[in-house]
Amino acid sequence: MGHLAIAALQLALKNEDNLARIEDEIERTCRRFPWVEMVVLPELCTFGPSTKLAIKLPGEVENTYRNVARKNNIWLIPGSIFERDGDHVYNTCPVINPAGEVVARHRKLFPFMPYEQGVSSGDQFVVFDVPGAGRIGLLICYDMWFPEAARTLAWMGAEAIICPTMTTTIDRDVELAIARSTAAINQLWFANINTAGELGLGRSIVVGPDGTVIYTAGSMREIITVELDFAQVRHVRERGLFGQCQTLKSFRDRVVEFPQYQKAAGGAAFDSLGKLQLPEKLNK
Repeated sequence: MGHLAIAALQLALKNEDNLARIEDEIERTCRRFPWVEMVVLPELCTFGPSTKLAIKLPGEVENTYRNVARKNNIWLIPGSIFERDGDHVYNTCPVINPAGEVVARHRKLFPFMPYEQGVSSGDQFVVFDVPGAGRIGLLICYDMWFPEAARTLAWMGAEAIICPTMTTTIDRDVELAIARSTAAINQLWFANINTAGELGLGRSIVVGPDGTVIYTAGSMREIITVELDFAQVRHVRERGLFGQCQTLKSFRDRVVEFPQYQKAAGGAAFDSLGKLQLPEKLNK
């Protein structure tokens, strides 16, 4: 395992067609930092959050990103795009290699319900290998709120998780805490890249496999360059965080089973929950 130099683009974008702007930002980043091997963008940054602008994949937009990756000889994770597939719309994140080939597409597992209406859930966990570096897993925004998703990617061998995000709400502080805990309990790199401007609050974060915050961005446009050391992941997983917590080994060697993960299983908390719907006014 080696190193991977990434540039995360926290862009101040408008709620419109941002494709040309993003293409220019990627090329400017690669000229300024020619050593960067992967460029990462936020969730729904290309067209914003309207499902009316959903596109088919593969298609012209994805081909534009493929050409950008090939031209600049980079791995490219262009955030996510609403993908129309038959009667369904998915929130989908492609992965493009330096040859311009789409090697994976992750469909958001947990659309932000009940707000992200009309979006179907993906049902596959996605990891991919960067030769000479390591294995990377993908989540999108609200996926990170479900620790089972990140743990599954770690079980599949992910040594880093890239999580494009579009957060505009006041729970960003909570997401920063989730990012840090996800990295620590799975002993992997975690990069949660948010939009700025009209589409998000910024404050992107990169966390190391020992839970150390490498960088937290402000609320405006930033280009975040970080070198992921995959050897550090193996070191921490073998010896524990600061020579102590070896969480993945303990989880592997567990005696306890988890009945709540059987979909048909009931439970006191789950059985008492109401429908997943928008809250009503407290005083009607």
